[in-house]
Amino acid sequence: MAAAIRTGVALLAVAAFSLSYDALRQMAAASHIHAALTYAFPLVIDGFIAIGIGALLILRTAPLSARLYVSALVGIATATSIWANVLHAIRLNQQARHNGLALDDLTVGAISAIAPLALAGAVHFYLLIARRPTATQRHGSGHNATDGHTLSAQTETSNPAEPTSSHTNYEVEPPKQPHELGGTPPSISLEQAIDIGRAAPLGRGDRVSRRNVERAIRDEGFGMSRARLDEVKSLLQAELDKTTPGTG
Repeated sequence: MAAAIRTGVALLAVAAFSLSYDALRQMAAASHIHAALTYAFPLVIDGFIAIGIGALLILRTAPLSARLYVSALVGIATATSIWANVLHAIRLNQQARHNGLALDDLTVGAISAIAPLALAGAVHFYLLIARRPTATQRHGSGHNATDGHTLSAQTETSNPAEPTSSHTNYEVEPPKQPHELGGTPPSISLEQAIDIGRAAPLGRGDRVSRRNVERAIRDEGFGMSRARLDEVKSLLQAELDKTTPGTG
């Protein structure tokens, strides 16, 4: 179906070009262009229209200034072709002696403008159809895309990023203490806390540091309230003052 449409559009373009070609060549001869070169005048005008329309389709993603420039040139060429065809028909109509159907100049001019307009439209249609993918191509592209997606999925399934194995050896971690699992650490007696606090490093000014005592007790796996910790710190400081010369 698409091939038949392209063939019909191409034949329409050829017919429109032939009609416009005859009028433009006569206009070239009337403009005193050398007889051997009159054939080139229609090619310059109508050929420029065809090439310009193709350039517009190619440049449809180009900057606006470039598209406007090409559009202006195509518009000027189309207007020139229409003007030449209309003027040719009107001048011949004015000079002819009518023995049959007689048409006024406006009608003759309008009819003669059909050929260049049909040429421009046929070229545009043909390029649009030629650039449009057929149903078979679209189906093939979709099939390939589906196959590619399926192949990719199979590849990912057959080659997982992290292979699993039932024979993997894992290191067995020792069981954690209750306080390491977030439970409440066991309590400690005042005497035990003082014994542990004696080994804790002193703080600033060689005085007992509550923070260091607390850390030492927690390192042993015990817990203590803030009030009891302050009491332990006070007893340790008093003991330290008695054993330190010059204090007390």
